[in-house]
Amino acid sequence: MISRLRGTVLTRDAERVEVETSGGVVYEVEVPLTVLQRLPSPGGAVEIRTVQVVTENSVALYGFVDAHERTLFQRLLTASGVGAKVALAMMSTFSAERLARALVEKDLTALQQVSGIGRKKAEKIALELADRVADLAIVTPRAPGQSSGAQEAVQALVALGYSFADADRAVREVLEAGTPKTTDELIRKALAG
Repeated sequence: MISRLRGTVLTRDAERVEVETSGGVVYEVEVPLTVLQRLPSPGGAVEIRTVQVVTENSVALYGFVDAHERTLFQRLLTASGVGAKVALAMMSTFSAERLARALVEKDLTALQQVSGIGRKKAEKIALELADRVADLAIVTPRAPGQSSGAQEAVQALVALGYSFADADRAVREVLEAGTPKTTDELIRKALAG
């Protein structure tokens, strides 16, 4: 199992990054929006914690900056009806702490903001995972520069009438072109795109 990658970011697009290790091996890693915004531009050094998901049709790596994000992703996968794509969408919509809090508090309104999750699925997921993620609901101090600007931008676009999927796509495209300095700049560029 591949649990961590350390190397150089080769490419960074809306849903994944390619990381080249010192041995010359390049790994493609799918990342949630909350992680993408914190990764360096191509050429930058990075260390990513990974989860390898093997299905009968594919083998994929999912990457996270912090250990608690990886742990939450792994726990999300234990819920029935939650595959890697849904778990990734959940973690793109909310920070790990906020998502864990939404599950613990059974905040169905918040969970329904995730693309592909309706009321019944939100109820089922919250019921299954509330106890399993309670230890992750505690807010962890963030290092400087690790804001939730991308999440705020997506929420602002949704408030302006964008669907979650369109808002998410617009913010990812802006982040792919480079990391804006402020959330306001991110929102402006997403609206202009």
